[in-house]
Amino acid sequence: MSNIFKPGHNCWRVEHADRSAVLIDGENYFRAMRKSLAQAKQRIMLLGWDFDERVEMHDTEETPDGPLRIGAYFDWLLQNNRDLEIYLLRWDTGALKSFLRVNGLMTLIRWYFHRRVHFKLDAHHPVGAAHHQKVVVIDEDTAFCSGIDVTNNRWDTRSHEEEHRHRLQPDGHDAGPWHDAAMVLQGDIAKALSEYAEQHWRDAGGKPVKTVTASADCWPKGLEADFTNCPIAIARTLPEMDDQEGVNEIENLYLDLIAAAKDFIYAESQYFASARIASAIAERLSEESGPEIVIVNPESAEGWLESEIMDSGRARIHEALKRRDKYNRFRIFHPFTAGGTPIYVHAKILIVDDQYLRIGSSNFNNRSLGFDSECDVAIDASASPGQDISEQITHTRNDLLAEHLGVDQAEVEAAMAETRSLLGTIEKLGKKGRRLRPYEAPNVDEVQKWLADNDIFDPKRADNVIAGIISQ
Repeated sequence: MSNIFKPGHNCWRVEHADRSAVLIDGENYFRAMRKSLAQAKQRIMLLGWDFDERVEMHDTEETPDGPLRIGAYFDWLLQNNRDLEIYLLRWDTGALKSFLRVNGLMTLIRWYFHRRVHFKLDAHHPVGAAHHQKVVVIDEDTAFCSGIDVTNNRWDTRSHEEEHRHRLQPDGHDAGPWHDAAMVLQGDIAKALSEYAEQHWRDAGGKPVKTVTASADCWPKGLEADFTNCPIAIARTLPEMDDQEGVNEIENLYLDLIAAAKDFIYAESQYFASARIASAIAERLSEESGPEIVIVNPESAEGWLESEIMDSGRARIHEALKRRDKYNRFRIFHPFTAGGTPIYVHAKILIVDDQYLRIGSSNFNNRSLGFDSECDVAIDASASPGQDISEQITHTRNDLLAEHLGVDQAEVEAAMAETRSLLGTIEKLGKKGRRLRPYEAPNVDEVQKWLADNDIFDPKRADNVIAGIISQ
């Protein structure tokens, strides 16, 4: 029994996982995914915010079988397996740019007439909302739940080099360093994610999917599991619609996890723009013996509009939290390469103490908590007594810190043992080169004036106090 998961409140279901593993950054994700796809016998389902058939799944460590380009790879799989059916469901609004690419349009037209490829644009959402979940399920045996879309700009190695030829986009430009995360899961949890995918397919108006009757082992060959034989929760956000009740499991799980923290909260998120999450953090900061809280964000949101909206919201929330942080336990950091290039953080990770690990598609923003559709998975070490779940959760956090600080994981472990502090470890190891830089709010005086007239942490106004400023 989990100490925190409550189906119907902060998760949809809790299911058994035979194996699961954390995949950090695009190269590891695409390597694992193509190996799983290669073992599919009957059915592949892919749900995404975006899909680009031109994506090349490069591998700097192994020589992969089949074409590098995902569209050509799907064709290769279909040619080698006459029993295979592929279902692609992507957000309809985001798909408009696909029709402007000649090669992409031709591939979609060819797939449209392929009897074993089923491509559908998902319009089952409120106006302005998006289907933001990223789920891939292979034969109901193995599934991927992540923040990584099969689209451009997502591929990078964990070294996040200044320049990399495999990051070149179709227009010839280097997409730049990009940090992301995913989980691969096998067992009943994968079957549950398959049911999730099938439900989205039906809601989008898709015809009945092919029933999986074959038994298959689609776990990525050569990948060592991080966790074995443990329960894993699935949490969702679904917007309220005429034919659909709103689901806020993701928001509730965030709040419950923040409340449960004893020593450390470590989070990576593309945005930090939720008043409700900020209010929960503020409450913990007011406690004399509350947890340290470290949030890793990109230096600036991607795109001009997102930057204007999300970065201004982050500045106001940050300054409001610093007012409450009288014990000096809260920081936002940005990762940079040794050469000073910002690494874009697209990962959605929450690690609480050595007890809870959560990875998925949701960000610390209002859209992810109630407007877009999202899907996360989470592990509670207390639900698997006698196993090394806690040690592996700690390992994952230290591994992420080692990547961001450009050091060996052993150095992070030694610094944590010495300082007993996330902030102390980052300060000790982040002196030069690859490092985490502290966030500095722009236009502090302007932010302070705004805060004087607006209480972000007033519970009666937490939902709308920054409405019109934070719409994402």
